[in-house]
Amino acid sequence: MTLEPHRPPAWLALEDGSVYRGVSAGAPGETFGEVVFNTSMTGYQEVLTDPSYRGQIVLMTAPEIGNVGVNPEDDEAPRPACAGLVTRDASPFVSSWRARRSLGELLAEHRLPAVSEIDTRAVTRRLRLGGAMRGAISTEVTDPQELVEKVRRSPGLVGRDLVREVTCEAPYEWDEPGWVPPEERARRQVPPADLHVVAYDFGMKQSILRRLRDVGCRVTVVPAPTPAYKVLALDPDGFFLSNGPGDPAAVGYAVEAVGGLLAGGKPIFGICLGHQILGLALGGTTYKLRFGHHGANHPVRDLATGKVEITSQNHGFAVDVGSLAGRATLTHLNLNDRTVEGMRLEERPVFSVQYHPEASPGPHDSSYLFGRFAALLRGEERGAWPARK
Repeated sequence: MTLEPHRPPAWLALEDGSVYRGVSAGAPGETFGEVVFNTSMTGYQEVLTDPSYRGQIVLMTAPEIGNVGVNPEDDEAPRPACAGLVTRDASPFVSSWRARRSLGELLAEHRLPAVSEIDTRAVTRRLRLGGAMRGAISTEVTDPQELVEKVRRSPGLVGRDLVREVTCEAPYEWDEPGWVPPEERARRQVPPADLHVVAYDFGMKQSILRRLRDVGCRVTVVPAPTPAYKVLALDPDGFFLSNGPGDPAAVGYAVEAVGGLLAGGKPIFGICLGHQILGLALGGTTYKLRFGHHGANHPVRDLATGKVEITSQNHGFAVDVGSLAGRATLTHLNLNDRTVEGMRLEERPVFSVQYHPEASPGPHDSSYLFGRFAALLRGEERGAWPARK
């Protein structure tokens, strides 16, 4: 029988003065970030390695985290991007045929602090009522109120350019399809990569790149500060704007680049931060949500078909629908808070969604959007868009 290792004390502190005592579940040390809660039941590895969480401490509302371990196939980036992890129970025991190591080993390797044995329901309720807050995890503190004061002196997310911290350093090519179980690989048929897409990396998830390859795209990924004239010179079939962290209004160079892409007239597809940057490039505005959308169970209505999709989401800012009146058409609406979840241009093959159609983690209700983008790249615009009801 393997005994659970001893875990030293750790603290979670919030800027409103509340403190929670737990035990360390990751690397020792102290870390600061905006504390947000994620309602996904599974997929903690994808959440930890999603670059969109840069600058944030992620609290998982599911009570047990870590029980299926981690594996290299489910990483969304080479290393975790978030500032820390909060759980009710961080399981040291792993039970999955796909696991290669434990969650604790991943956290230790990347020196990522985590705290468990926290009443995550109480913290979630506090964040729901008070909004996302700055916070800290520490194994070093002796006076919790001293940690609160450190939190209050730490930076927030508004106005911070976090994209530069997670974007790639140089362009690269991607040609890897999505993962399938071993027994399906022999009979799998991946379409030829006859479409060329240039993707702006604002904090790209690898599962998005795999989805693009699954619909026949060869992808050239470029760093976020790349000016429009350089990617236009590559003469691709279209452009993709990736997800990413932080405040879209702080990424002015990306807004300028997307404005240049719009002038080129080729198809554009944006997801999450890419959606928000597109909105800014069209002359709209964005604003910070109270506690954001983080999870894999958010209902979204497709206004053209009337269908409701259950979506995976991770964002703390949103596009102001009123600021785009006469510039873009609203296509998708969040049924929880009526915020913008999708838009398109009527006269050009350009569209975007606030949620994550690649899921990872989450349901695959919205994966059809990658096929829609491929149809636009092939010039099949009439077949790409259903008529509005």
